Amino acid sequence: MGFSIHWSWFAALSCLLLMAGEVRCDCTETNMQIEGGHYKLTKKLETGSLLIYECPEGYYPFPASTRRCQSNGSWKPTPKRFAPQRCRLAECPDPSVLENGDVSPPQEKYFVDNETVYECYSGYTMRGSSRRVCLPNGKWSGSTPICSRDSGDNCADAGVPAGASRTGSTFGIGDTVTYSCNGNLFLVGSSERVCQENGQWTGKEPACYYKHTYDTPLEVSEAFGSAIKDSLTTLEPVDYTEDGRKIRISNNGTLNIYIAVDISESIEEEHINHARHAISKLITKISSFTVSPNYEIVFFSCEIFEVVNILDFFDNKIKLSTIKDELENFQTDGKHTLGTDLNSVFRTFLERMAIIRHRVGEEAFKEHRHVLILFTDGAYTLGGSPASTVAKIKNFVYMDQASESGIESREEYLDIYIFAIGAEIFDNDLQPLTVGTGGSHYFRMKNIENLQETFDEIIDEEAVKGLCGLHKGYETASRDSKRKMYPWMAFIIIQSGAFSKKCFGSLVSPQFVLTAAHCFAFGDLPEHITVEIDDGQGKVKKVKNFFIHPNYNVNAKVNEGVKEFYDYNVALIQLERDVQISSAVRPICIPCTQETSNALKLVGDSTCKQQEQLLFKNYLEKLTFLTRTGNVVNEKDVHAKLGDNRDDCIKHALQAEGITTKNVKDVVTDNFLCTGGRTPFRDHIACTGDSGGAVFKNYEHRTIQVALVSWGTKIMCRAGGLVESDDTSRDFHINLFRVIPFLKSILGNDNQDEYAPLQFLES
Repeated sequence: MGFSIHWSWFAALSCLLLMAGEVRCDCTETNMQIEGGHYKLTKKLETGSLLIYECPEGYYPFPASTRRCQSNGSWKPTPKRFAPQRCRLAECPDPSVLENGDVSPPQEKYFVDNETVYECYSGYTMRGSSRRVCLPNGKWSGSTPICSRDSGDNCADAGVPAGASRTGSTFGIGDTVTYSCNGNLFLVGSSERVCQENGQWTGKEPACYYKHTYDTPLEVSEAFGSAIKDSLTTLEPVDYTEDGRKIRISNNGTLNIYIAVDISESIEEEHINHARHAISKLITKISSFTVSPNYEIVFFSCEIFEVVNILDFFDNKIKLSTIKDELENFQTDGKHTLGTDLNSVFRTFLERMAIIRHRVGEEAFKEHRHVLILFTDGAYTLGGSPASTVAKIKNFVYMDQASESGIESREEYLDIYIFAIGAEIFDNDLQPLTVGTGGSHYFRMKNIENLQETFDEIIDEEAVKGLCGLHKGYETASRDSKRKMYPWMAFIIIQSGAFSKKCFGSLVSPQFVLTAAHCFAFGDLPEHITVEIDDGQGKVKKVKNFFIHPNYNVNAKVNEGVKEFYDYNVALIQLERDVQISSAVRPICIPCTQETSNALKLVGDSTCKQQEQLLFKNYLEKLTFLTRTGNVVNEKDVHAKLGDNRDDCIKHALQAEGITTKNVKDVVTDNFLCTGGRTPFRDHIACTGDSGGAVFKNYEHRTIQVALVSWGTKIMCRAGGLVESDDTSRDFHINLFRVIPFLKSILGNDNQDEYAPLQFLES
């Protein structure tokens, strides 16, 4: 310790002697330790390096969250000898501001895991949460408790958030309430709210934050999603709702999304990469819907680095895949600077808007909606405050007039969201830059590692639940996680006397499940069949009827040396009633339907051949099907051998039991896809219980079923599970492109009124 102190004095003295010659000195790590946590350095101990303190969940660094290495070798702020750096237990705002009620237990301060109970005085009714817990992010669980009585006012009691003070106690039309935060808390949300004729308060419900308070991904999902959801479908305009504004796109409307990511030295590379991945996830998710927005994406520090120019969309010069490639390939090396010009970001976006209006004309520009999303800590040192530029953007979009309908204000056409990231956030500078009516637009993030999952959640899929192939692309901790990854998944049980058989199936419409014909035996009746799909209205579904392909005949080639012939091995099960479609239960896309063309982004009068060429464009096409062991569902990865690879794959069919013919085409017709083997990739092999399951391909964020599991050359497993192929084992799957007439005759039948038919392509 003595050596460290001696060295720090020596280093400081050296700096003082050499400063005149503009020699910069490194800082030291003396007295930088933090009790209960750790720290990291952005540029080691060099001048300009940011030291960032980190604490476990539920704690925060005190008295400083960061320190900057100065050119004279000292840290700013300077560590204090009598206030050592430590991790403090997170505190929640004082809840005793409740009016007309009691809070227990009364405490001077409330920390993580402290529980409070709220009770109203006689004559007052409780709204909100009667019990709350202080959470690790410095917020109270539940909602603000309010003790109110029926006073006949037009608006309900606006309440007082924990840690706040309110002026205004009447809630009639035009009455105003104002809020401020006590102590060292700061206000997030509206400091002033006005009671409207519709009984709603203007603005956003306020909250009081400490500097250690942050928003969780779930909170971001709920708040941000209330404004984004329903914006990505051109089906019907969405009405205004009380729980948050929803951006609406009319059939002739255009959505322009502008995204900016701060890459200055005050932002860690880890945060930048998380933001990059989150943006990619947002773009991918949006691409699965029927609206294709235009994007402007920039990274910025003291200058602007344009990754995607929105004008290229108007010139048809850019594709979705290009955006994601540009995001992934953008290098931040050498672009980190101490200076940050946030104002230039807004000026760039304003310039793009002006060019767009000039190109499309003022009338068409009225239908353009603009969403600005920024990731930054707000520490701008160049370019001045962005406030005046944001004001210009508002004037530019609002046009000082209402929309032609006379109902919707021009405010509906602009939203500016701020995701505050970084070790030290300048809330007072950032909050005034947010724009938009209803719902939160300012999010204070401690960690954006999971923000890509948040962006995946923000879109309310209930609004487009009829679209086929939508799914979650990753597993979460939720109970129905697997269900959301494979929302079309169905389990089929046939019980006829002592005979029992299990197969997989796929939901292809609300009333039909697709599976293999060989799952059924002669004499099976609908009452022998049950289908398991957990849609929240009972897991077991009764069957009304089932249809086997008319050309399926397992004994068709017995005299030709094929004991069991599985061509046209496809069947459809009709349920007694539609399943309840939701984000966890929805159909898979099948070939040659208009829905699948939409999912594949095929414009105009697309054809079945176009779909096939797009989905089978490689001679080794990676595909997937499912297997189940007990209650565990897993994916099996295989490669369909197409083109010149097919003959070498299907020849192994002659080695299957019960095959004596020498002509492989007697066994494997052109209706089959072939997978398996160990070269050039080691495929999984199908087990007995995998029969009838969807063989599928994920295209962006939509799942397309291209085949179904039919039969294999070897029985290597009978009860499911992840089993790999050997050198000669092969599986054969019915290619759905080859059985479209059968599927269309039932699923596309519009001469009935039992179910809504699918729209099949003409060719």
